[in-house]
This record gives sequence, C-alpha cells and structure tokens, in this order.
Amino acid sequence: MGDTAHKALFLDRDLLMKLGIPITEHDKLPNLVVHWTDRNAVVLIEAVTSHGPVSPNRHLELEEVLTTCSVPRIYVSAFPDFAEFNRPADQIAWETDVWLAEAPTHLLHYNGDKFLIPHSRQDFAPPRGHRCRSGPSQVPPGFMG
Repeated sequence: MGDTAHKALFLDRDLLMKLGIPITEHDKLPNLVVHWTDRNAVVLIEAVTSHGPVSPNRHLELEEVLTTCSVPRIYVSAFPDFAEFNRPADQIAWETDVWLAEAPTHLLHYNGDKFLIPHSRQDFAPPRGHRCRSGPSQVPPGFMG
C-alpha cells in the first residue's frame, strides 16, 4: 500500500514474491494491492486522485509488469465521488471496476455481460430519504487475507 510520494508505505515482500508480483525501486504498482484469499486473486486499486483511473494504457502497463503474477487480477479505479468519476469516465479500461467513496457498497463494472443478471425492483430504489454517503463499506469475507 502506498501513495504518490511513498509508494511502499506497507509492503509484504514475502507475499508479493509468492504471488509473482515484482517489486522495483520505481514501482509501477497501483496505490493498493490486496490479496483476496477467498478467490485467490489480486485486487489492484488505483486512487484516481494520485495517478488517474485504470485506463487502457495503464491496464496494459500493469499487465506487462505482472507477467509473472500467478493469480487472476482485478483492476479497480477508486474515486471520491461521482463528480470526480464523471471527468475521466470515458478513459476507464474495459474489464475493470470503479469504486466510489460516495457509494461505498456498490461497484461499477465496465463490461455488460459479466453481471447481466435480473434484479428485483426494490434493488433499484433506495429507501425514502436515503442519500449516498461515505461510510464503512461491506468487505467480503477473506478479502483482506
């Protein structure tokens, strides 16, 4: 985990090596790399305010860096709110996800057929008086290892 100035604020070198994720001095990894143990996948989260979204070029760059990675990869662009999301929405790569702090329990997926499933009407309507707010999100079991 890191930010723009300090790319490696917390780094589990042993786990990254086990997963085949290279570590370099000028690390090209996104702000947050999470091993989702239940799915044995790596979630790569790019904080848009520090680097921009996972664009097609960034996706390709990360895939090249991660050629030795032994597990599936999930790419996420993290935005603070819809206003920040709307600016670069057309630059986000297909086959990636978008997370908004403003709506922390939902994801936007840039591919229609993967999640094209029916929902009930109540899934679409928030409770009366409800507004999207930042707050704790539901983290799937095993997500943080």
